[in-house]
Amino acid sequence: MYNPFILSFKPGISLTEESTNCITIQSPQVPLNIPEYTLKINGVSPGFLAALKLLTTDGATEEYLSDLVLQTDGLNELPKLYAYLEKFTNLGLICHTILAEKSPLATLVPLAQDQKFAIKEATPDKKYILSRFAYCRKDKEKLVVESPLSHSQLILADWQASAIIFELSQPRNYRDIYQKIPNISEDTIKNFFSLILSAEILMEVQEDGDIAETTNETLVQWEFHDLLFHSRTRTGRHSNPVGRTYPFFGKIDRLAAIKTKVSNDIINLYKPDIEKLKESDLPFTLILENRKSIKEFNDQNPITDKQLGEFLYRTARVKEVIENGPEEISKRPYPNGGANYELELYLAINTCENIPSGFYHYCPQDHQLCKISEKTENVDQLLEEVWIANRQNKMPQILIIMAARFARINWQYESIAYATILKNVGVLLQTMYLVSTAMNLASSAIGEGNADLFALTAQTDYYTETSVGEFILGSKYSEGLGARG
Repeated sequence: MYNPFILSFKPGISLTEESTNCITIQSPQVPLNIPEYTLKINGVSPGFLAALKLLTTDGATEEYLSDLVLQTDGLNELPKLYAYLEKFTNLGLICHTILAEKSPLATLVPLAQDQKFAIKEATPDKKYILSRFAYCRKDKEKLVVESPLSHSQLILADWQASAIIFELSQPRNYRDIYQKIPNISEDTIKNFFSLILSAEILMEVQEDGDIAETTNETLVQWEFHDLLFHSRTRTGRHSNPVGRTYPFFGKIDRLAAIKTKVSNDIINLYKPDIEKLKESDLPFTLILENRKSIKEFNDQNPITDKQLGEFLYRTARVKEVIENGPEEISKRPYPNGGANYELELYLAINTCENIPSGFYHYCPQDHQLCKISEKTENVDQLLEEVWIANRQNKMPQILIIMAARFARINWQYESIAYATILKNVGVLLQTMYLVSTAMNLASSAIGEGNADLFALTAQTDYYTETSVGEFILGSKYSEGLGARG
């Protein structure tokens, strides 16, 4: 049985005639997730060439393409047509369009190569439902349906396609929907079902009411946003630009490497002698092996300003600011993607010897604390939420909040920007753990935080700069690893 859809190449794919019987098919750019972006075909017959040219324009059904090759070249060339149609599909080059009354209803556009793609025919005795991972969004001037389970996106070309998608929020067979949208033929709705079933946007409902997503132990453990984030920040299931592309170069001014000081109420912090620390610090392996989360603090002898100054100096100070082509980057004690150092440290100080309680921003270039506010109700709430999350009896002595200035990353990177930020948070957390262990301080990373409350407290715009990680710090009950004062 012939594929009933209109087949066409993705927009931007070109066909070049190298000679009378040789052509080259090329993608518009070099996508990381389609390694075979240039394909040279030799021995091209006239009918096969005519079929390929149709694929680069309005497209045609498989039946029409087959008839064209059969009438022009004869039966012997048909296997070649079918083999290349399958190859093009696996490479993610072929779009499938459904027509309703000769007008496009929807088009399935490949986002990446998919060796598994094959048309699965929907049957009238089965019910189907949208995948819980499917979502609809506006992309430029198009309305699209996507899923992290799929290597394709469905472009909705008509309101009736949207109506079908709406109906599929509940289990339906295609005859159910035909009764509700009579202007579309039953075969067309069946083909619509088949297409999105093939793309894993639609799921077959079993007799007991289950679908694969509820019986597959792996899939059932994924939350929607986690799987979407994973699929869109790794190559393989999308065709978006990836990496350091500078999407806003020449359009938006870059963000400076060092944030402007938030106030003139400044505390100069203690700077340790790094050369002496190289001689007196505990061995690295001992520090690494003894690192652990400690959430109980010694409030009889709280952390001191000197300890806090040393801790921040060793973990987060700016060593150097460098002009690097279009970028302004810096060097700090921990590694960071692209040396952008988008993370800013804010301190909610509950108790620290010689430093008043309150809310501060750490200026890493001058190694200073800039006071934002006293210990307000919002600051108390930030501390309380950490206390509740930790299930401890006492408030943390110091809560360090990592906030990202998103434009430092977004200005350079596409697709992986937020994923890079989270990786940078992990790197800084480990650096803080190791330094606090070396200094014999109690510390722990925190798994959650209130980004809205932080933005309100720090007086930042949620979309410009807000919290992405938290770390608590304080003094220990026991001396442990040869603590220094």
